[in-house]
Amino acid sequence: MLKALSCCFLFAVAACLLPAQPLMAEEGIKGNLASVNWLEKNLKNADILLLDASPAPIYAAKHISGAVSVDLFTYGLPDTPVAEVEKRFQSWGISPGKTLVLYDQGGTMMATRVLFSLLHYGFPAKDLLLLDGGLFKWEQQGLPVTKDSTPAAKQGSFKIQKLNEDVQVDLPEFLTASGDPANNALVEALGADWHFGQVRAFNRAGHIPNGIMLPSADFYNPDKTFKSGEEIRRMMTYSGIRPEQQVYTYCGGGVAASVPFFALKFILNYPRVKLYSDSELGWLSDERDLPYWTYDAPSLIRDTNWLQFWAGTMARSFGLIHVSMVDVRPAGAFNQGHLPFALNIPADVFRSNIANPARLAEFLGPAGVNASYEAVVISGAGLTKDSALAFVMLEKLGHKRVSVLMDSMDKWAQPGYAVTKDATVVGPKKSSQDLSIPPTTYPGNFRKGVVIADPKSTQGSYPKVFIASGQTVPAKAQDGTVVHVPYTDLLNADGTPKAAKDIWNILAKAGVPRYAELVCFSDDPGEAAANYFILKLMGYPDIKVLVI
Repeated sequence: MLKALSCCFLFAVAACLLPAQPLMAEEGIKGNLASVNWLEKNLKNADILLLDASPAPIYAAKHISGAVSVDLFTYGLPDTPVAEVEKRFQSWGISPGKTLVLYDQGGTMMATRVLFSLLHYGFPAKDLLLLDGGLFKWEQQGLPVTKDSTPAAKQGSFKIQKLNEDVQVDLPEFLTASGDPANNALVEALGADWHFGQVRAFNRAGHIPNGIMLPSADFYNPDKTFKSGEEIRRMMTYSGIRPEQQVYTYCGGGVAASVPFFALKFILNYPRVKLYSDSELGWLSDERDLPYWTYDAPSLIRDTNWLQFWAGTMARSFGLIHVSMVDVRPAGAFNQGHLPFALNIPADVFRSNIANPARLAEFLGPAGVNASYEAVVISGAGLTKDSALAFVMLEKLGHKRVSVLMDSMDKWAQPGYAVTKDATVVGPKKSSQDLSIPPTTYPGNFRKGVVIADPKSTQGSYPKVFIASGQTVPAKAQDGTVVHVPYTDLLNADGTPKAAKDIWNILAKAGVPRYAELVCFSDDPGEAAANYFILKLMGYPDIKVLVI
């Protein structure tokens, strides 16, 4: 018996001498996420400070016992003096060495925004935890809540020594990033109604150029917990957001943006993530009247005012040629009047070479189409089956940039711009003043997955959804989900695409999901190509045309 007591005494002494195990290493902690079961076991731990970021009325109705209310809208958003922020944090009981566990009602943005503020003002990331699933998950597990107010916290001693500038961005840097989508990703945490212009919260409707719509709700499971790292990574891969990019998150006023910020920085461990606190409100308040989009890729649409410079003799006489104008009308219509320097490549040339892009490339180069220029496809009637098919085939060939002129010949001529019947001369330049278009060698940098003949030949990040694009669904069945969206439903009478908000509503009502490998098909490939164009205009990242 004495020996057993001695062993117990020695074990207790040894345990006291061992260093305390950090809370972050315990079961139920994954990165900066804590499970409700972990919190239940550690709720009475003196080293833990529980902060409830829910709106004050929700906190008053019910909260986890011992939680301190830190309602974001009661305490205010940024632009508060640092000294005042420090006093606020101290009033919550925040001290160095404490582990802060934040939660809200679950599946929302309040707790992540308070966590971001703490991080920005220098509180160590290693001591910040988010309760996964928040109050919703806590109650779902049958754990108790209370209406009793938590006694005032003991005054904390945390001092703001230095702001963490690596997590926040101001407008000049964000503006530069907007113009460089190859090296930067702008993640917008707002929904489609805001993104595509149905909601007009400020003086204009839409979104910041090159913003990638990833609503904050998309990061949560039905039980309000965060999706797994694997699933969030799949969302990023699908959306073209890469770890090596500088990632900026934003929303309307800097609150919802904290959800993708947390997910990318603390779940995926992306190395370079910043939040633009001023968000769209700051963007639209800038005196320069910065651009604002409704479509995701508005440069796919060209109009008379944009194109007239490239169709003029002045630009070409100075060698300022950056556009190939590809007129897909039949030769007879082309010869009755066309834009100066337009190249007539009838739609039948594209249609007859769908299965043979190499032969199409061999035709385009001698015809004067330069693969390094932007190709503007002209139909005389906006987006038609013919112009859409030419657009798709040029994309298939790896053309640097392709767009479609949405104006008719009459609209082109209305401002007094020239229409000519003279043939466009393609041939070697005989002098510096010669305005002939030189023939080229068109490279065959074919893109995979633009036009496919076998649905099984490709595999996207998400399951396939087939979009029947004509007036009727083709008789040949497809192995997968099929939705019917006639391309004409997405166009105005003049061949221009409908407003982005209207297109989105039509697609959503038809059952086109945001996350899918979208395959457009029809008995007429031009109809499928028209839907391909519209979907690309709307920013869907994984689209194909199936030739049946």
